[in-house]
Amino acid sequence: MKVLVDNQRCEAHGQCWMVDEEFFPLDDDGYSALPAGGVDVAPEMEDTARRGVDACPLQALRIE
Repeated sequence: MKVLVDNQRCEAHGQCWMVDEEFFPLDDDGYSALPAGGVDVAPEMEDTARRGVDACPLQALRIE
């Protein structure tokens, strides 16, 4: 499982960050700071990843 961000959609609402600030880091302007290639999700973090993706009001995050 991997979490990817579409930086064109992200508008810095920070809802993913509110789910888990370490897994969903933000840059200095409040936009997602996930790497361009996405983040591999450890099995114990899958629930957190899903909740963070679901929290995005603009669907800028997705699971692959």
